Amino acid sequence: MKLLHIDSSPLGTQSVSRQLTRRTVAQWQASHPGTVVEYLDLAADAPSHLSMDSLGFRLGLDADALTPTQKRENARTEQLLSQFLAADVVVVAAPMYNFSIPSQLKAWIDRILVAGKTFRYSEAGPEGLAGAKTVIVASSRGGLFGADTPQAALDHQENYLRTVFGFIGISDVKFVRAEGVAYGPAHRDAALAAALAAAPAAVAGLGLAEAA
Repeated sequence: MKLLHIDSSPLGTQSVSRQLTRRTVAQWQASHPGTVVEYLDLAADAPSHLSMDSLGFRLGLDADALTPTQKRENARTEQLLSQFLAADVVVVAAPMYNFSIPSQLKAWIDRILVAGKTFRYSEAGPEGLAGAKTVIVASSRGGLFGADTPQAALDHQENYLRTVFGFIGISDVKFVRAEGVAYGPAHRDAALAAALAAAPAAVAGLGLAEAA
Protein backbone atom coordinates (compact mmCIF):
# COMPACT_ATOMS: atom_id res chain seq x y z
CA MET A 1 0.00 0.00 0.00
CA LYS A 2 1.24 3.49 -0.88
CA LEU A 3 0.41 6.69 0.98
CA LEU A 4 1.09 10.17 -0.37
CA HIS A 5 1.62 12.73 2.41
CA ILE A 6 1.19 16.32 1.22
CA ASP A 7 1.84 19.49 3.21
CA SER A 8 1.09 22.96 1.87
CA SER A 9 1.47 25.43 4.74
CA PRO A 10 4.59 27.66 4.73
CA LEU A 11 4.46 28.04 8.54
CA GLY A 12 6.77 25.14 9.38
CA THR A 13 6.58 24.04 13.01
CA GLN A 14 3.88 26.66 13.69
CA SER A 15 1.53 25.02 11.20
CA VAL A 16 -1.55 23.34 12.62
CA SER A 17 -2.26 21.46 9.39
CA ARG A 18 1.24 19.99 9.38
CA GLN A 19 0.74 18.69 12.91
CA LEU A 20 -2.52 17.09 11.78
CA THR A 21 -0.98 15.37 8.76
CA ARG A 22 1.93 14.03 10.83
CA ARG A 23 -0.44 12.50 13.37
CA THR A 24 -2.75 11.11 10.71
CA VAL A 25 0.07 9.53 8.72
CA ALA A 26 1.62 8.04 11.87
CA GLN A 27 -1.75 6.61 12.87
CA TRP A 28 -2.24 5.14 9.41
CA GLN A 29 1.18 3.48 9.49
CA ALA A 30 0.44 2.02 12.92
CA SER A 31 -2.87 0.62 11.68
CA HIS A 32 -1.54 -0.49 8.29
CA PRO A 33 1.99 -1.91 8.72
CA GLY A 34 4.05 -1.98 5.58
CA THR A 35 2.55 1.19 4.12
CA VAL A 36 5.09 3.00 1.94
CA VAL A 37 4.96 6.77 2.48
CA GLU A 38 6.00 9.36 -0.09
CA TYR A 39 6.21 12.98 1.01
CA LEU A 40 5.48 16.14 -0.98
CA ASP A 41 6.00 19.57 0.57
CA LEU A 42 4.26 22.09 -1.67
CA ALA A 43 5.50 25.02 0.39
CA ALA A 44 9.05 24.05 -0.49
CA ASP A 45 8.51 22.63 -3.98
CA ALA A 46 5.25 23.85 -5.52
CA PRO A 47 4.58 23.46 -9.24
CA SER A 48 4.21 26.71 -11.16
CA HIS A 49 0.75 28.05 -11.81
CA LEU A 50 -0.79 27.20 -15.17
CA SER A 51 0.57 29.16 -18.10
CA MET A 52 1.09 28.58 -21.82
CA ASP A 53 4.23 26.69 -20.88
CA SER A 54 2.68 24.47 -18.22
CA LEU A 55 -0.44 23.87 -20.34
CA GLY A 56 1.63 22.28 -23.09
CA PHE A 57 0.54 18.77 -22.10
CA ARG A 58 -3.10 19.73 -22.73
CA LEU A 59 -2.62 21.41 -26.08
CA GLY A 60 -1.84 18.27 -28.07
CA LEU A 61 1.38 19.70 -29.45
CA ASP A 62 3.95 17.42 -31.03
CA ALA A 63 6.89 16.81 -28.68
CA ASP A 64 9.28 18.27 -31.25
CA ALA A 65 7.32 21.53 -31.23
CA LEU A 66 7.68 22.06 -27.49
CA THR A 67 10.16 24.52 -26.05
CA PRO A 68 12.64 23.36 -23.38
CA THR A 69 10.48 25.11 -20.76
CA GLN A 70 7.34 23.35 -21.97
CA LYS A 71 9.11 19.99 -21.91
CA ARG A 72 10.26 20.65 -18.36
CA GLU A 73 6.74 21.63 -17.29
CA ASN A 74 5.28 18.55 -18.99
CA ALA A 75 7.72 16.36 -17.08
CA ARG A 76 6.71 18.03 -13.82
CA THR A 77 3.03 17.41 -14.53
CA GLU A 78 3.67 13.77 -15.42
CA GLN A 79 5.69 13.28 -12.24
CA LEU A 80 3.00 14.76 -9.99
CA LEU A 81 0.22 12.94 -11.80
CA SER A 82 2.00 9.57 -11.66
CA GLN A 83 2.77 10.08 -7.97
CA PHE A 84 -0.88 10.81 -7.22
CA LEU A 85 -2.25 7.92 -9.29
CA ALA A 86 0.17 5.46 -7.67
CA ALA A 87 -1.07 6.31 -4.16
CA ASP A 88 -3.77 4.25 -2.47
CA VAL A 89 -4.17 6.87 0.28
CA VAL A 90 -3.58 10.61 0.12
CA VAL A 91 -3.23 12.66 3.31
CA VAL A 92 -3.25 16.32 2.36
CA ALA A 93 -2.87 19.41 4.52
CA ALA A 94 -5.27 22.18 3.54
CA PRO A 95 -5.19 25.28 5.73
CA MET A 96 -7.88 27.83 4.95
CA TYR A 97 -6.41 30.94 3.32
CA ASN A 98 -8.87 33.76 2.66
CA PHE A 99 -11.82 31.34 2.70
CA SER A 100 -10.15 28.92 0.27
CA ILE A 101 -6.90 26.94 0.01
CA PRO A 102 -3.25 27.98 -0.44
CA SER A 103 -2.35 28.81 -4.03
CA GLN A 104 0.41 26.18 -3.98
CA LEU A 105 -2.16 23.48 -3.23
CA LYS A 106 -4.36 24.81 -6.03
CA ALA A 107 -1.36 24.63 -8.37
CA TRP A 108 -0.92 20.95 -7.47
CA ILE A 109 -4.61 20.26 -8.06
CA ASP A 110 -4.34 21.89 -11.49
CA ARG A 111 -1.59 19.40 -12.36
CA ILE A 112 -3.56 16.28 -11.35
CA LEU A 113 -6.92 17.16 -12.92
CA VAL A 114 -6.10 16.01 -16.42
CA ALA A 115 -8.67 14.88 -18.97
CA GLY A 116 -8.09 11.28 -19.98
CA LYS A 117 -6.02 10.62 -16.84
CA THR A 118 -8.12 11.42 -13.77
CA PHE A 119 -11.42 12.20 -15.51
CA ARG A 120 -13.02 12.05 -18.92
CA TYR A 121 -16.05 13.42 -20.71
CA SER A 122 -18.55 11.16 -22.43
CA GLU A 123 -22.03 11.44 -23.85
CA ALA A 124 -23.28 10.80 -20.32
CA GLY A 125 -21.20 13.66 -18.89
CA PRO A 126 -17.98 13.73 -16.83
CA GLU A 127 -16.64 10.52 -15.32
CA GLY A 128 -13.98 10.29 -12.62
CA LEU A 129 -11.12 7.87 -13.24
CA ALA A 130 -9.25 8.03 -9.92
CA GLY A 131 -11.90 6.63 -7.60
CA ALA A 132 -10.06 3.77 -5.92
CA LYS A 133 -8.43 5.94 -3.28
CA THR A 134 -8.92 7.27 0.22
CA VAL A 135 -8.28 10.97 0.77
CA ILE A 136 -7.89 12.41 4.27
CA VAL A 137 -7.79 16.20 4.43
CA ALA A 138 -6.17 17.89 7.43
CA SER A 139 -8.06 21.17 7.60
CA SER A 140 -7.10 24.13 9.77
CA ARG A 141 -9.16 27.31 9.99
CA GLY A 142 -8.62 30.54 11.84
CA GLY A 143 -12.37 31.03 12.29
CA LEU A 144 -15.48 28.88 12.58
CA PHE A 145 -17.04 27.86 9.28
CA GLY A 146 -19.03 24.73 10.10
CA ALA A 147 -22.48 24.12 8.64
CA ASP A 148 -24.13 25.42 11.82
CA THR A 149 -22.19 28.72 11.95
CA PRO A 150 -23.06 32.16 10.51
CA GLN A 151 -19.92 32.00 8.33
CA ALA A 152 -20.73 28.67 6.69
CA ALA A 153 -21.37 30.32 3.31
CA LEU A 154 -17.79 31.62 3.29
CA ASP A 155 -16.32 28.12 3.24
CA HIS A 156 -14.71 27.71 -0.18
CA GLN A 157 -12.11 25.34 1.23
CA GLU A 158 -13.84 22.12 2.21
CA ASN A 159 -16.61 22.48 -0.37
CA TYR A 160 -14.05 23.01 -3.11
CA LEU A 161 -11.95 20.01 -2.10
CA ARG A 162 -14.98 17.73 -1.90
CA THR A 163 -15.98 18.90 -5.38
CA VAL A 164 -12.49 18.41 -6.84
CA PHE A 165 -11.93 14.93 -5.46
CA GLY A 166 -15.51 13.92 -6.22
CA PHE A 167 -15.13 15.09 -9.81
CA ILE A 168 -12.26 12.67 -10.37
CA GLY A 169 -14.26 9.85 -8.82
CA ILE A 170 -13.04 9.78 -5.21
CA SER A 171 -15.96 9.35 -2.82
CA ASP A 172 -13.95 8.25 0.22
CA VAL A 173 -12.93 11.73 1.39
CA LYS A 174 -12.64 12.45 5.12
CA PHE A 175 -11.79 15.66 6.99
CA VAL A 176 -9.87 16.14 10.21
CA ARG A 177 -10.59 19.74 11.26
CA ALA A 178 -9.14 22.24 13.68
CA GLU A 179 -11.35 25.35 13.67
CA GLY A 180 -11.06 28.71 15.37
CA VAL A 181 -7.28 28.43 15.79
CA ALA A 182 -6.97 32.24 15.56
CA TYR A 183 -9.32 32.81 18.51
CA GLY A 184 -6.50 32.76 21.04
CA PRO A 185 -4.00 30.23 22.45
CA ALA A 186 -6.55 28.37 24.60
CA HIS A 187 -8.99 27.94 21.72
CA ARG A 188 -6.16 26.94 19.37
CA ASP A 189 -4.88 24.29 21.76
CA ALA A 190 -8.37 22.90 22.33
CA ALA A 191 -9.14 22.83 18.60
CA LEU A 192 -5.86 21.08 17.82
CA ALA A 193 -6.38 18.55 20.59
CA ALA A 194 -9.90 17.76 19.34
CA ALA A 195 -8.67 17.36 15.78
CA LEU A 196 -5.80 15.11 16.82
CA ALA A 197 -8.20 13.00 18.84
CA ALA A 198 -10.43 12.66 15.78
CA ALA A 199 -7.61 11.60 13.44
CA PRO A 200 -7.76 7.89 14.37
CA ALA A 201 -11.41 7.80 13.33
CA ALA A 202 -10.48 8.95 9.83
CA VAL A 203 -7.82 6.27 9.64
CA ALA A 204 -10.29 3.66 10.81
CA GLY A 205 -12.68 4.64 8.02
CA LEU A 206 -15.29 6.26 10.27
CA GLY A 207 -17.15 9.43 9.33
CA LEU A 208 -15.96 12.53 11.13
CA ALA A 209 -18.95 14.81 10.71
CA GLU A 210 -20.02 14.35 14.30
CA ALA A 211 -16.51 14.26 15.76
CA ALA A 212 -15.46 17.47 14.04
